Amino acid sequence: MMNNREEEEAKTDTTTHQSEMAAASAAMDGVAASALRSVLQRVNQAAERAGRSSQQIRVVAVSKTKPVSVLRQVYDAGHRCFGENYVQEILEKAPQLPEDIEWHFIGNLQSNKVKPLLTGVPNLAMVETVDDEKIANHLDRAIGNLGRKPLKVLIQVNTSGEQSKSGVEPSNCVELAKHVSQSCANLEFSGLMTIGMLDYTSTPENFKTLANCRSEVCKALGIPEEQCDLSMGMSGDFELAVEMGSTNVRIGSTIFGAREYPKKK
Repeated sequence: MMNNREEEEAKTDTTTHQSEMAAASAAMDGVAASALRSVLQRVNQAAERAGRSSQQIRVVAVSKTKPVSVLRQVYDAGHRCFGENYVQEILEKAPQLPEDIEWHFIGNLQSNKVKPLLTGVPNLAMVETVDDEKIANHLDRAIGNLGRKPLKVLIQVNTSGEQSKSGVEPSNCVELAKHVSQSCANLEFSGLMTIGMLDYTSTPENFKTLANCRSEVCKALGIPEEQCDLSMGMSGDFELAVEMGSTNVRIGSTIFGAREYPKKK
């Protein structure tokens, strides 16, 4: 058993550790808010170079693996649009944060996760990763059953041709866009999304491909291109994406720092 002095020392150690953890968390939060401001400035500068208004570009802050405390600080800095890759993670975070957040789901969505996602995140603003009729139909039916207002969706296009990436082939994007627009009353077709190649050497070509897809889709649907989002550009290439016409950039590590995965035991 500990004597009184040992107990006091133990309490002091615990309090010190908690204070250090809180300070570290606050420092991390401050870094995220500062990084957000830097990203918004870089988006504005890229837009100016392209003769565009930064008001045309949405920044989705992708908080994958980051704690709610860090998201909250970015929220407190004035940001309202956040994205997540995994259903379980967005289900854990969304209820802990204000309801005026616009959540974007930007990961691969499985059919059996559709209902939990829609019921657990009432302020889900958009799913960016519709890549076939099956998932579109699941979303459409679930939204109808829940009585939710129509959900905005983007069609994910595999512009790099990599088998490891999800997305409809560019040659099939018009057909899928027509299906969403004409056969899914509870979905609002809002544009196209691509990931592109991670080595960035082919990024300009990937972005050109998505822009060409938008032209074809808008012509087929009879809508102006200004009404069709282009979601392209992430931490490593968002400035180029903005210069090439992106209206939606998904920024993770540049705002929040490197992702923190649990260590395998």
